Amino acid sequence: MSFPDRKETEVRRMLEGPHPVLPPDLAGRATERGRRMLRRHQFVRTIGWLLLFAAVVAFTVWAAIVEPWTAPPPTDTTPPLEGW
Repeated sequence: MSFPDRKETEVRRMLEGPHPVLPPDLAGRATERGRRMLRRHQFVRTIGWLLLFAAVVAFTVWAAIVEPWTAPPPTDTTPPLEGW
């Protein structure tokens, strides 16, 4: 048989006591905050997709202009060995 824990008895005492009074507009404020967060997340997501699309377009335009796949490889890839 064990004695009740001090923290447990304190928590039980707090839960049995009078509950705090909530502001009457709490639900409305929470709903508005949730809407703001949702709009902010959607805005950030939209900006992210637009940046990704712009990067893909920029890379495509660069690749179409420069055509890096058609350039021949360099013939002299290493410096000449002299004085060995």
